[in-house]
Amino acid sequence: MADEAPKTAYELAMARLRQKERDAGQEEKALTDAQKTEIAEARSVHRARVAEREILHRDALTRARSHEEIERLGEELRRDLDRLASDRDRKIDEIRRRE
Repeated sequence: MADEAPKTAYELAMARLRQKERDAGQEEKALTDAQKTEIAEARSVHRARVAEREILHRDALTRARSHEEIERLGEELRRDLDRLASDRDRKIDEIRRRE
């Protein structure tokens, strides 16, 4: 035990989460290679969509004529990024739940 390095906040949070899942009766299942590939693809698609949306946003900013329009474009970008992240997380969750 003396040889163990102190845990980071992230490691402690993950340990608490795993314990909470065990207490709730959820067991951890190892992902199959196919699931890992699907998750990697979902993340790759997400990154591509985010990059595309950011390019479109920058283009729209160059054409913006007022401060209000810039604010509106920023809000649209935030909403779109949130939606894309939510879609990605939902897809990954679906992949993880499959057996």
